[in-house]
Amino acid sequence: MRIALIAHDEKKDDLVAFCRAHEAFLAGCDLVATGTTGALIQEGMPGLNVRRMKSGPLGGDQQIGALIAEGLIDALVFFVDPLTPMPHDVDVKALMRLAIVYDIPMALNKATAEIVLAMAEHRSATEMERAR
Repeated sequence: MRIALIAHDEKKDDLVAFCRAHEAFLAGCDLVATGTTGALIQEGMPGLNVRRMKSGPLGGDQQIGALIAEGLIDALVFFVDPLTPMPHDVDVKALMRLAIVYDIPMALNKATAEIVLAMAEHRSATEMERAR
């Protein structure tokens, strides 16, 4: 499972806490994150291998969008801060558009992220059973 992890500044701590709560499952996934978010996740959980892109405003959102377009991302977890204006809002919307166009699960808050990970865990368990 290849999961992209992104969080706006005011939501980064929430995403790190979410990753910590799901560390056992995420350790078996290929993780990609924007720069600062990835650094915070790795700092808090050194056992997780996170491929870091550039910071979101510096092109990281677009890099992850390119991975989505290439079919290299299975799910997007993006903890969005809806109350703070974002100077790179156009990039964020483009990233969301790509997730919709390529029909990958996209979580924009903790509640939907829990659902996306539960589905991913179920899918992984089902695939493991089929392999037996």
